[in-house]
Amino acid sequence: MGVMSLSSTMMVLLQVMILLGQEIGTVSSTLYKVGDLDAWGIPIDAKVYTKWPKSHSFKIGDSLLFLYPPSEDSLIQVTPSNFKSCNTKDPILYMNDGNSLFNLTQNGTLYFTSANPGHCTKYQKLLVSVGTYSAEAEALSPSSAADGPSYQNAFGSIPLSQKSSATSSLISAFSTVAASLACAVVGAIM
Repeated sequence: MGVMSLSSTMMVLLQVMILLGQEIGTVSSTLYKVGDLDAWGIPIDAKVYTKWPKSHSFKIGDSLLFLYPPSEDSLIQVTPSNFKSCNTKDPILYMNDGNSLFNLTQNGTLYFTSANPGHCTKYQKLLVSVGTYSAEAEALSPSSAADGPSYQNAFGSIPLSQKSSATSSLISAFSTVAASLACAVVGAIM
């Protein structure tokens, strides 16, 4: 194989890599300011934190930003049963810096409230469903409130990427082209 042929093969490989990069490298995420309000706090409208998540489609990679004066409020993630009963003891996660960023790392339902006494009973609590809207947002039934052994939190594990069949096909094609190129390079050298 001559230099011109090797150069042509390299050009084809470069084009395939660019196409794969465009297909595989497309990632989007959204930063949501909780409630679309100036601050996380006791709401004037008791339904604000119930309505807000219904108008958004949360997905893995998105983030929730809770803004509040740190001397006046805080944020905790709680279990479903503690959310329902407004029990703020033994939270899964506690944040009190006034600029709390929670990264959504897996599908499921998450439960948040203020750690300040009485705030939860005054409707400062938020249920967020990641992946799909959950019927739990309408009402927590006793059967859905069972506590499991582990919960997602801001420091949760990084989710494994789920590759579509189209992406898998592209990767397979790329591997075939790369193997062919390697054979061509070895053949040109010998």
